[in-house]
Amino acid sequence: MTGEAQTVAGSVNEQGMLRPQIAATRPAVFVGAARYRRASYGSNHPLAIPRVSLTLDLINSYGAMAPEEYRQGRPASHRELFGFHTKEYIQAFERAQFRGGVQDSDRQRYQLGTLENPYFPGFFDTPSLATGSSVLAAEAVLEGVTAFSPAGGMHHAAPGQARGFCYLNDPVLAIQRLRRAGLRVLYWDMDAHHGDGVEAAFVEDPDTLTASLHMDTDYAYPFLGGKLTDWPGLAVNLPLPKEVNDSEYTLAFAELWPRVLQRFSPDVVVLQAGTDILAPDPLSRFRVSNGLFWQVVRQIVAESPRLLILGGGGYHPVALARCWTGLWAILSGRSLAAELPASGQALLQAVEWELDDEDAPDYRQQFLSLEDAARPGPVRAELRERLDFLLHHHPLFANRSNAA
Repeated sequence: MTGEAQTVAGSVNEQGMLRPQIAATRPAVFVGAARYRRASYGSNHPLAIPRVSLTLDLINSYGAMAPEEYRQGRPASHRELFGFHTKEYIQAFERAQFRGGVQDSDRQRYQLGTLENPYFPGFFDTPSLATGSSVLAAEAVLEGVTAFSPAGGMHHAAPGQARGFCYLNDPVLAIQRLRRAGLRVLYWDMDAHHGDGVEAAFVEDPDTLTASLHMDTDYAYPFLGGKLTDWPGLAVNLPLPKEVNDSEYTLAFAELWPRVLQRFSPDVVVLQAGTDILAPDPLSRFRVSNGLFWQVVRQIVAESPRLLILGGGGYHPVALARCWTGLWAILSGRSLAAELPASGQALLQAVEWELDDEDAPDYRQQFLSLEDAARPGPVRAELRERLDFLLHHHPLFANRSNAA
């Protein structure tokens, strides 16, 4: 490997601003919709929380979005949906919304209306909007801008089944749109869970490469695939050990990202920016800070020839909104005050959410500051061994692992 992990340094300067983001090389757009203010996923589900709307409101509390930077999302067309999903699945999905519930036969066959993928008002319309918005964002990238579709990133959905809270696989459809334009696509998945649905969709496409850094599927969803020795279609998978810290994640990214970028030479990068890698997330086994998250994003933004960013997992509403607000600042070339505006503090404190740990040492800090405390730590031998194995055995790197 190329060297030791660097300790993540503090990023707040003496004026109390987060250190300057890289200058935006392209204009950025945020793809949203008023529908995301409606309740979804029922009342007892990890995604029954404000995410896109809370992020947008926090961004606006900073005054950090101009009217021309916001684009209204749109639903996916049947033609787009049928490019990946089966006709029978989409028909069953629409039928359930029309009838106000899911038939038992459809529940068993398509995994719709389950505890994992529950029925709720707007059952089809909301995922369709998120999916069409990601395709729209891909089209914006083709126009020459960087686009962020935070409602997207639903990377588990299969052609004929809902899986892992994901009804429609918008990353696949967005990548298909970029591929139809003749672009070579690198899909980089930051989500804590393996991007299995996207990986499977492009196994036979030599011009699409998927890379995923995630919790080990021996103990985390989807409980199959995504292992160190799994590389269908040259997919790059790095399962990370439990409790991975900033220093370890820094090393993993520093070893993999430049090599993948050099070996594959994409025309465009699609980044799935799930925030469930963050320490406060209730479904995460990681201990990563949002400062490290932004450090990774800065490099991806700086080095990607074109860039589409999708949302993804993230089950702590306050951590997610703060993280994606910082992400938007990077994309749009802004530097934001480390101290949250008074209206932003009030906004986050008003979120009704019962899973927060009020005894955590940084509980109150999350309502006051945009940035987490850094979480450096030792780099364990287990992580080094996994990286060494991948860099010396994966076909993308074999016999060239020391060249980068």
